[in-house]
Amino acid sequence: MISLVLAMIWSRRGQALTLALLSLLAVASAVAAPAYLIAAERAIADGQIATAATRELTMAARRSYDSASGDASTGELRFPEIGKVLLDLEGFDHYHAAEVPTVGIEVADTFPSRLVFRQEVCAHVVVLTGRCLAAEGDALIGERTAQRLGLAAGDRIELSAARQNGAVQPITYVAEGAPKTLTVVGTYRPVDSGAPYWGLHGYFVFGADMGPGEPVFTNAATLSTMQRTTTAMAIDGIAEPGVIGIDRLERLRAELTAVDKAVGELDEPLQFDSGIPVLLDRIDQGRAAARLLVPVMAVPLVLLACFTIYLTVGYGAQGRQSELAVVALRGARWWTRWWLATGESLAAVLAGSLAGCLAGQLLVNAVTGLVFPGVGAEPAFTSLRYAPFAALAALAAAILAQRRQLTSPVAGLLRRAPSRDRGLPGVSEVAVVVLAVVTGIQYALAGDPLEGLGLFAPALIILSLALICARALLPLVNRYAAGALRRGRLGIALAGVQLSRRPGAGRLFALLVAAAAAASCASASVDTAARGRAVTAYLGTGADRVLTIQPITRQRLLTAVGAADPDARWAMAVTPLPSGGTGSPPGIAVDTARLGAVAAWPDGAVAPERLRALLHPDAPAAPAFANSDITFEVTATGGPLRLALSLSSSAGLGDVVLELGTVPPGPQTYRQDVPVCERGCRVNGIRVSGEGKVPDITGRLVIRGLGTGTPAPLNDPTRWRATRDARLSAAPDGLQADVEVSPSVVDAVWIQPVSTPYPLPIAYAGEVPPAVLLPGLNVVDTPITPVVELPAVPGLGRRAVLADLEYVDRLAVQSREVQAPQVWLGPAAPADAVDRLEAAGIRVVSETSAATVREALDRQGPAAALWFHLLAAVLAGLLGAGALALTVAVDRGRRTEDLAALRTQGLRPRPAGQATLWTYPVLVTIATAVGVLVAVGAWRLTGWALPLAGITPPDLPLPTWPRVTALLAAAGAVLLVQFAVAFLGGRDLRRRIEPR
Repeated sequence: MISLVLAMIWSRRGQALTLALLSLLAVASAVAAPAYLIAAERAIADGQIATAATRELTMAARRSYDSASGDASTGELRFPEIGKVLLDLEGFDHYHAAEVPTVGIEVADTFPSRLVFRQEVCAHVVVLTGRCLAAEGDALIGERTAQRLGLAAGDRIELSAARQNGAVQPITYVAEGAPKTLTVVGTYRPVDSGAPYWGLHGYFVFGADMGPGEPVFTNAATLSTMQRTTTAMAIDGIAEPGVIGIDRLERLRAELTAVDKAVGELDEPLQFDSGIPVLLDRIDQGRAAARLLVPVMAVPLVLLACFTIYLTVGYGAQGRQSELAVVALRGARWWTRWWLATGESLAAVLAGSLAGCLAGQLLVNAVTGLVFPGVGAEPAFTSLRYAPFAALAALAAAILAQRRQLTSPVAGLLRRAPSRDRGLPGVSEVAVVVLAVVTGIQYALAGDPLEGLGLFAPALIILSLALICARALLPLVNRYAAGALRRGRLGIALAGVQLSRRPGAGRLFALLVAAAAAASCASASVDTAARGRAVTAYLGTGADRVLTIQPITRQRLLTAVGAADPDARWAMAVTPLPSGGTGSPPGIAVDTARLGAVAAWPDGAVAPERLRALLHPDAPAAPAFANSDITFEVTATGGPLRLALSLSSSAGLGDVVLELGTVPPGPQTYRQDVPVCERGCRVNGIRVSGEGKVPDITGRLVIRGLGTGTPAPLNDPTRWRATRDARLSAAPDGLQADVEVSPSVVDAVWIQPVSTPYPLPIAYAGEVPPAVLLPGLNVVDTPITPVVELPAVPGLGRRAVLADLEYVDRLAVQSREVQAPQVWLGPAAPADAVDRLEAAGIRVVSETSAATVREALDRQGPAAALWFHLLAAVLAGLLGAGALALTVAVDRGRRTEDLAALRTQGLRPRPAGQATLWTYPVLVTIATAVGVLVAVGAWRLTGWALPLAGITPPDLPLPTWPRVTALLAAAGAVLLVQFAVAFLGGRDLRRRIEPR
């Protein structure tokens, strides 16, 4: 009996091989998903570690000693006891560090000079002049500090330990203890100021109240012999390359937990800090996203494979009905009949299933070797955990497909004409649709739709929509064929009848639709995620490159950026807007004239040029002095009143509040030379305050003259505005102001020229902001008026505001340094952009690149997992092509007999050729077109739940729909392969009937 089955296989070896290959694909798909997931998780961990910030690769144990609290002020440095625990951690380089605040070499006393000992510092700096540290009393000075203070190798300096003096504002540092004489042995520059070696100490961070960002380095012996105030001791653990990896994540987490526990058991106060848990959590989030995204495509792939086997085995069984009829006619026992009916198919399916276990792993090895170079797939037996289920499903599909041939009587097996189809769906089709509805409802209502039955929803929805489309479309094809027959178009009629009345044609059509839909859905997820990463990288960053710079005034920032980029092609000044407190949206002020050339702009937003017109409408210029000769004429009554004039250099040279003092009664003329105004100054405002001890002071001022280049509009009170408790009116000789003030400067009245729209126009994203949004910009809250809604504000997201920086600067009565200002660089920025900005007076603190952010996103969980979707799209296309090839092979014999008989009865060659050559190509073309529509419907129902942007997506307008071109590209690739199979099969059939 076995030899007979083998003979049957050999006689139809082409069909058997095709069926074995389809089974191989089915099991390979089941093996590929877990195998790929193992490799993807390794790649996710590797990518996150490679792009991790310094903080996420280090740990630090810190302890401060203070002489004021009884700790030793001199003597040997005492490092934290936790060092014993840290030093036991494998895979970390450990560095000891100590730091003392000092004064003595800097003129300013608002920040200390950081005197630092750091183990192995000489290996991580470039000594520009002199030598490195060797003996007690040696000191290394930063290159900028040396140039600024005129120090060189061989010079002597004196440093004294310092302590904060909090009794004054701003806080100052004063010497406490004996000075220490040090010898400058050299000047240095860090090799890489952002290297993990420097830990979390921020040695090279600088600012107005932080110092130059260049510590004075010395050795432990020097600090030990010095009288100290506060001594910050630290032991840093820096992860070695490879120590944080997928194979030891849990172990590392346990070790960090043990360190935390050890810190809690110590008697001394100690601070343990590490960003490694943040990195581990991000790796876990990426792996969680991959575990959701891979099965989403693996499940429909396996179901599609089982459906393919069911269809192809059923087609093969129909082709062998005459053989099975002979077996039944001879009265063979049921097991013999069963074995002869199923043995051929089961043997092919079993052989393909066994080969699929190896093929799936090899396929994943090849794919991951290309997309994750250097990571490795790490084959494991866990990859095979779903292979037995896939093999059993394939065997069950093969047996189920032959149930009619096993149970039909001899007459039914001998009948060549198919039984009449009354258009009623089968039980299996109804079951698929019902399951799709049930799982779809669960998918839509569940909090976690991609768990449990929800994982099957996308696959079942695709399959059910394909079956419904097949049921709806084939009757239309039958009607069209009947109409073509009545019109005498025999070729089209024969092709249509073949499609609509051939047993199993509807299921073949549904299979081809499902294959095209699965490939299109896979392409949709890949395209949507890729565009989402681009939005996150560029719109989320704000521009191609974002430079965070040293604190600076808005006017100086605008002037410096203008000097570096006079053509407004590649740089834009950006500052944060004052926050309104909890619940208020964040905001930025930008140079809107440069917005279009620099900023990443959200889709669907008003054009940057139009936004510029809305946020920066024409307004009168502020009164401005042409040179440093400042003249102010005023007449005062009542009071006593004090006056001050706020000015900003038009050339970015600085800002000044010119104190004019108490104004005596009667006409007064003030004239001063202000150096920062040598190239012109803009009038920001005039401050009026009281003097004395009387709480309420009233008075009247008449501003008679401002010696500005263009005469100030003093006779028009509408060209001026005042803060609270002031009334402006016209006087015969100028601008009259009636004021009520107090001696406190906080209660002063400010009179400003109207040189901006008021309220300030802003653009917003999200909810409409309140009418007053900008506290702290002026002495009173600044009113705003929303003029345009944006999908998102670059760099901030879908809940933020944006204003024009020039007008924000004009509204500020006193120009102060802005914290965390930025310069955004566009795609046209030259290679020396940073050098040009620094030459213009801007000092860069840090840089963020959209390309770097994109690279990091491309190595996160969703991006790594979605490579499997591309693999699934290829496998879906191959499954459809294989099913089509086997169908064409099975149909070949019967169609050859039918068409040859028609040719004998007078059927002309042309309609015969149309019927043979274009039947299946037309079927494939229609099925692919319908498959794209099914993919769109399935995506609408299920695509919203896919974590394409990660577990916690950013607050940005991420795309939710794929591009049409992506869907057509995937469908076109499937169509190309399947059309080739159909065309070659039709040509072979035509060649068989033509000689007859």
